[in-house]
Amino acid sequence: MKIPELKGKHVAIVAMGESQIDFHLSRVHSNKYDEVWGINCMGEITKCDRVFMMDPVSRFLDTDDAGSQTEIMATMFKNYKGPIYTCELDDRVPNAEVFPLQEVVSYADCAYLNNTVPFAFAFALYQEVDSISIYGIDFSYRGNLHFAEAGKACCEFWLAKCIERGMTVGVGSRSGLLDTNVPDNEKLYGYHRLKDPLVQKLDQTGLLITKQSEIAPPEPIDNKPILFGRHDIQKLNGVDDHVSN
Repeated sequence: MKIPELKGKHVAIVAMGESQIDFHLSRVHSNKYDEVWGINCMGEITKCDRVFMMDPVSRFLDTDDAGSQTEIMATMFKNYKGPIYTCELDDRVPNAEVFPLQEVVSYADCAYLNNTVPFAFAFALYQEVDSISIYGIDFSYRGNLHFAEAGKACCEFWLAKCIERGMTVGVGSRSGLLDTNVPDNEKLYGYHRLKDPLVQKLDQTGLLITKQSEIAPPEPIDNKPILFGRHDIQKLNGVDDHVSN
């Protein structure tokens, strides 16, 4: 199920975690995306071109297993008209589409998919999008650390596959995904204990390792990219859209 118009596009993928705030801030400051893909109930909360919901519809319409998401998911089924990728069809949601699992795992040569979010990443890889900006995917579940760690690991695995294929991956600054919200001088384990920690720096030649003392602080220039650590901060004006490539 290749969608030719997605090839080479910039897609925002938005879920329900705290760093979804960074998506809304990016829109406030006029950042644009070719498409926005929502995870689960984000299809009701913000304008999405596609929604990924890998649980069956029956989980939300026939049970209360989704807890506080049950009601908003039922509302989304009524209001949202775009494609909802899921694991099986249900006549009550006519715009549901079966996720193209065989095609995607054959393309990626991998079927490590232990929560809904990596299905969206794998779909982006399969569709050969050029870049993804990720928001609200934080895995900060204090009550279920095993699920949080397993889900985060799976997501970061797929992001590594995307990066290896040449895709640009951006993560909202509040997210712990790819250690984005970890201070630059604490990202490299062991070296973070030195008096002058080693940090990562991204410049025109690629990714470099240097002493923190050798990096000049960035000079704020409105609406121009600046380099800081391993990240390219795309826009100022209060919006940090960190990019790893």
